[in-house]
Amino acid sequence: MRLTHFGHSCVLVELNGSTILFDPGTFSHGFEGITDLDAIMITHQHPDHADQSRLPKLVEANPRAKLYSDPQTADQLGGSWTPVRPGQQFHVGDVQVTGTGGMHAVIHPDIPLIDNTAYLLGDADNPAQLMHPGDSLFVPEEKVDVLALPAAAPWLKISEAIDFLRAVAPRVAVPIHQGIIADEATGIFYGRYSEMASEGTEFRVLPAESSVDV
Repeated sequence: MRLTHFGHSCVLVELNGSTILFDPGTFSHGFEGITDLDAIMITHQHPDHADQSRLPKLVEANPRAKLYSDPQTADQLGGSWTPVRPGQQFHVGDVQVTGTGGMHAVIHPDIPLIDNTAYLLGDADNPAQLMHPGDSLFVPEEKVDVLALPAAAPWLKISEAIDFLRAVAPRVAVPIHQGIIADEATGIFYGRYSEMASEGTEFRVLPAESSVDV
């Protein structure tokens, strides 16, 4: 599997011959010129995960790409966006995709919950080669190989992220959702995750806009 991090929650995944882009949002940069995508997947409607000002050009530049999102975002975007619900399974080429989770993490009890589809990518033998949880801390039943770990968010305490990381216990965890913290502060978060991950989990920071095999 090859991953490229375009900042915050935007990750390009190359797996089993397919190329899939997750969450091209307002805090992400460098994805604008991507072509030949097989799919674009959005976890939820917040602008830092779905930049509606740049999405149309991205979709236009990738006419073959299948478009998937949580149900509420699919309703908002309309057109050819397909809603993905928890438990739904489909294929993008030879990549098996499973929708899971379903709801955004609680920001505050007074703020209504919204849809958040977490995605598992893999195949029949290993359905969770990668998990992108969006803004949720949902722990799937499947054994996750590579986890995109939310590093910092208004809805997240570092203790919750550590517990999530330990509960999922992936082979590799890569931080995402770091766009709300200053670059010089990332070490505070990354150091805790690296030190406190379960034995057997490698915490690996992806270089910006550079492809890495994991």
